[in-house]
Amino acid sequence: MTAAARDTGAALGQRQGQSTTLHTSARIFAAARVVDARFGVRPRIALILGTGLGGLADAINVNASIGYEDIPQFPLSTVESHAGRLLCGTLAGKTVVAMQGRFHRYEGYSLQQVTFPVRVLRALGAEILIVSNACGGMRPDWTPGDIMAISDHINLLGDSPLVGPNDDTLGPRFPDMSAPYDAGLRDVAHAVAAKSGITLREGVYVAVPGPNLETRAEYRWLRGIGADVVGMSTVPEVIVAVHGGMRVLGLSVITDPCIPETLEPATVEKILAVAAVAEPKLTAVVTGVVERV
Repeated sequence: MTAAARDTGAALGQRQGQSTTLHTSARIFAAARVVDARFGVRPRIALILGTGLGGLADAINVNASIGYEDIPQFPLSTVESHAGRLLCGTLAGKTVVAMQGRFHRYEGYSLQQVTFPVRVLRALGAEILIVSNACGGMRPDWTPGDIMAISDHINLLGDSPLVGPNDDTLGPRFPDMSAPYDAGLRDVAHAVAAKSGITLREGVYVAVPGPNLETRAEYRWLRGIGADVVGMSTVPEVIVAVHGGMRVLGLSVITDPCIPETLEPATVEKILAVAAVAEPKLTAVVTGVVERV
């Protein structure tokens, strides 16, 4: 290839990258306009309700419920217990927007698709993201039904939602991830939990691709690299939220024990049952945090 051909190819690639970036921004704001037309109020706080935790939506005074299929470019939820609705309203007197159902890489979506809704939530005006999930617990002194505030995470998904051209209007090319989970929000969560008599753990969440659960050997390894709980979500959403300048509170409900020495088969039914029992505690913590921020 000649130097001229290389230069031409580089210029074409640059233009294509710029076009893709601009197209992404256009898609984000087009989706936000659809939501804004139905709701018309700028929410400061956004919520993502994880597997088995959609009942937290019952605490929201809903003014508008929008199916994901009605929002341009939104993926569709394919996982049991993920209703696939965007709820706009108030919680504890604060304007909020909540995703009742999220997306996962194992559903066949790219991480850019998985996190597109977070971009839309930010475009709607949300400055704080409260994200919840169901997870497996790898600490023998913790039990199913416990709630954990995420202090840090490990990304084992093999990818990042920020791969590709960067739109500087959405966030910096190299966002700092030294503190992705806001310490001040965690302090508020601990204070709320203590006042309500709820035990709130704190630890590290590791994200794996799934959808299969892990082997005994994998649990030993995950524990060895510093993880306290394991799940298949959250991390991509948090990366994009931090990229967009949002403050993040992550809350995990431990639904099954993942202790290699005493490991027993887990089923979706058992996981959802534990999540349902723990949900009132999660609702109390989230509602208390929203009230105080």
